Amino acid sequence: MDRHGRLGPARGGEPALRLLFAGTPEAAVPSLEALLASGHEVVAVLTRPDARSGRGRKVSRSPVAGRADAAGLPVLQPRSPREPEFLAQLADLAVDCAPVVAYGALVPPAALDLPAHGWVNLHFSLLPAWRGAAPVQHALMAGDELTGACTFRLEQGLDTGPVYGVVTEPIGPRDTAGDLLGRLAVSGARLLVATLDGIADGSLEPRPQPAEGVSLAPRIETADARVDWALPAHVVDRRVRGVTPAPGAWTTWRGERLRLGPVEPVPSSSLGPGELAVGPDGVLVGTGRGAVRLGEVQPAGRRVLPAADWARGARPAPDERFGE
Repeated sequence: MDRHGRLGPARGGEPALRLLFAGTPEAAVPSLEALLASGHEVVAVLTRPDARSGRGRKVSRSPVAGRADAAGLPVLQPRSPREPEFLAQLADLAVDCAPVVAYGALVPPAALDLPAHGWVNLHFSLLPAWRGAAPVQHALMAGDELTGACTFRLEQGLDTGPVYGVVTEPIGPRDTAGDLLGRLAVSGARLLVATLDGIADGSLEPRPQPAEGVSLAPRIETADARVDWALPAHVVDRRVRGVTPAPGAWTTWRGERLRLGPVEPVPSSSLGPGELAVGPDGVLVGTGRGAVRLGEVQPAGRRVLPAADWARGARPAPDERFGE
């Protein structure tokens, strides 16, 4: 059957589906790797344009672009997928499906129906929970005990399309967003390949998302990662883990920004919010209820230090507090 109807299983050694893979960050690379090793054919990759980063503001390619380069794949980097030139390229590719993993830009309606089987998004939450750009971070900060990944057909709404498949993943008590996303990227890659296999052989149809249980996960900016020491210790803990490694939790100390690694709640403390105590139990900081023990810190323009080493150099006075 041609690509304008439902495809059956691959015959004669032909790939089951011709794919345009769309993705940008490191978390999308396992999916690209899995698709390259599958029975499908990745004919091109769509990723965000090269950007300047780091202290030297050097131009760097996205992790997905780097992997595509190594595989010898054509890389499409429009400033916007709405550009007529990109839409023409997509039509010329005549792909069956466009799997998406954290591409980083909205796919316009003009592009959604060009592949015969649409765009299939791998999203790192149990939809309809945590629709949006930062589902893993928000699940951690909310104190969820279980999360996962879904594949769904992309439509104009924000992560509202019908779901093909789901995998679940428990959230550990010391998981950071980086830890959890790393595991979901691997299990999600397997789910994405299985989803495309099911689409190719006609065995899989998406199901509408439930109307109940919708929550939103907007992008987390640097300002959102500032620690509010008036919150209870367990909330501070999960919020710090939720923004680790990026954008990274921070507070202020003597007028300068101090970046914080994961912290550990301690059962009780007489410390007020933001108040420090340095002793045999480590560097403790008071919160709205209880305290947390600091792990690693990074003063502005300096390397990461164990909290005890930082405190020896900083010598906090008894009345000094974070966040002032």
